[in-house]
Amino acid sequence: MKTLLKRLTATAMATLFLLVVSATSALAAGLLTPKDSSMAAPEIRSHHVEVTIEDGYAITQVDQVFSNPNPTDLEAVYAFPVPEKGAVSEFTIWIDGQPVTGEVFERQEARRLYEEEKSAGREAGITEKQQHYRFEVSVSPVRASSETRIRLVYMQPAHIDTGIGRYVYPLEDGETDDRALAFWNNDPVVEEDFSFSLTLRSGYPVTALRLPEHPQAVISSQDEKEWQAEIAQSGGGVVGEDPLSGQGQEKQPMRLDRDIVVYWRLKEGLPGSVDLVSYREPGKERGTFMLTLTPGDDLAPIAEGRDWVFVLDMSGSMRGKYQTLVDGVQRALGKLGTKDRFRFIRFNNSASELTPGWISVTPEAITRWSERLAVSSVDGGTNLFAGLNRGLDSLDADRTSAIVLVTDGEANVGVTEKREFIDLMKQHDVRLFTAVMGNGSNRPLLEAMAQVSNGLAVSVSNSDDIDGKLMEFTSKVSHEALHDLALQIRGIKVADLTPATPRSLYRGGQLVVLGHYFGDGTADLSLAGKISGQEKRYTTSFPFPAVETSNPEIERLWAYAKIRELQDRIDYLGADDDSRDAIVGLAVEHGLVTDHTSMVVMREEQFAARGIERRNRDRRQMEQAAASQRASAPVQNRRVDAHAPISSTPRASHGGGASHGGGAMGIEIIFLAAILLLLHARQRRARNG
Repeated sequence: MKTLLKRLTATAMATLFLLVVSATSALAAGLLTPKDSSMAAPEIRSHHVEVTIEDGYAITQVDQVFSNPNPTDLEAVYAFPVPEKGAVSEFTIWIDGQPVTGEVFERQEARRLYEEEKSAGREAGITEKQQHYRFEVSVSPVRASSETRIRLVYMQPAHIDTGIGRYVYPLEDGETDDRALAFWNNDPVVEEDFSFSLTLRSGYPVTALRLPEHPQAVISSQDEKEWQAEIAQSGGGVVGEDPLSGQGQEKQPMRLDRDIVVYWRLKEGLPGSVDLVSYREPGKERGTFMLTLTPGDDLAPIAEGRDWVFVLDMSGSMRGKYQTLVDGVQRALGKLGTKDRFRFIRFNNSASELTPGWISVTPEAITRWSERLAVSSVDGGTNLFAGLNRGLDSLDADRTSAIVLVTDGEANVGVTEKREFIDLMKQHDVRLFTAVMGNGSNRPLLEAMAQVSNGLAVSVSNSDDIDGKLMEFTSKVSHEALHDLALQIRGIKVADLTPATPRSLYRGGQLVVLGHYFGDGTADLSLAGKISGQEKRYTTSFPFPAVETSNPEIERLWAYAKIRELQDRIDYLGADDDSRDAIVGLAVEHGLVTDHTSMVVMREEQFAARGIERRNRDRRQMEQAAASQRASAPVQNRRVDAHAPISSTPRASHGGGASHGGGAMGIEIIFLAAILLLLHARQRRARNG
């Protein structure tokens, strides 16, 4: 017991030390910064968020009011992180008390229109995507001593894994762009009113909903399929309970520097299923669909020993995320089997190995090398290619191996071209599992590398439950996977499927496919793959509808997924006119902000004077009407294979003991978890105070 306490104390002290030395205030979303730095920054008077999650996707609406304290008008820029797979579909500014919704144009044309309207002194705004990590909204003029109201709406597929749903409202900037640090430096505080309201309408029973970093949230449910979560603040602060003393705290302003993460847990024992959400207007030849296939828990645990190479980002951009990295890696080591081995590769400006070759998994080795990792310094640039290359070179050809890469993926030293990374992964027969850290992460690069290796990428926020994310991750790597997927749909014509070539499906994961269909009637579906070289096949049949108008948003979701595939092609092969023109065409038709298109707001009469068709405004009105109808109707279950189930076993979950990748917690894990929770509560209190 004394040895146990010594190990726990050492680990706790290392964790505490890391909390002290690496603490840094994160950059935040929700900032409206004047272009003229000599002017006082506008204040955020109110920030209201409404989220609806239903039918396999989430719609997020953000309404903000800013106040200009200066005696003169100004131009200001509002920034927020790019949500995971989030497609901006609406940008609205209130002009003369009326909302005016933007239209999408090719990027250079959009900037020209905005500059012309700004030069004429007329109200205008533009939403642009800045690479992979940030959207920027420019507004001009923000009137002197008055308020400006804007609205942003974006949509994204809902994420469900191993029976756990997850939604992130991104507020914490990734701090991967050093040049932006000096610009986005305003205090991200809501002066008057903040609210976050999430409505979950699930076709499958939900047993719990949780916001780990926001204990003040009020959670309620009408029944097991309808849940709500509310965070509200007014009059300059939130009243909460001190997590250490249990006593009330004084009001504190609501800060926009911490992600809001929402989890929901589906009922245990739900069957594997096929769900279909479609949209097709009356008289239209073509419809759009989103197909979600959730297999049963058919993937067995892996018994033989394996080698794990942890490739860890120690660059300066990881400073605010380093505690999350160390915490996750420490716990991951504790989940490895006694036959496993591990190595630590670190990289910043260059790459080096912390461990002296392969380390066999023992309690003593885990403690020793976790502590060595915890006190490592974090600084310098990000030579991601060197770190990955060093990790790949250390593999043992006689053992089954995997690379675990933990990084924000913002390569800025050495090789930085996406194509070079993809080609490197193609040269090795090893699966890459990557933890994508924070909102500034180069998610497109990391996901592409994982995909080409038949691995997977898991997103991690500083506001996540690290235990939960670790369970999700280890559930994948500790079980067999379904590889070399082949999806066939016969009986009706389908086209434009995305992903065009799905590769792998891991335990607890879902295969989500969007596409177009023609005709109606019964379709036969077959999904084939290989498990350890042996073929596995799922089959079922179900009807596609002739008319279905409940979910027009599916058209945007399909278009954005197809645009992401086209952009991946450009990133790998280089720019080509055909791919770029295809992106612009899809984005303009479906009202989407991309790398090549932007959304512009101008006065309504200027849209008319320029002869600009109000395509996006009309699409948003149609989507809003459909959303209102859905909200007033009972929750729909979109399962279509009930008469011919695709699987005879229940879908995977985190319950069920060791056979499901978990097992009972020992006293070490319970005690260490208690220490970490205490330290985490203190860190949260310091951050909020």
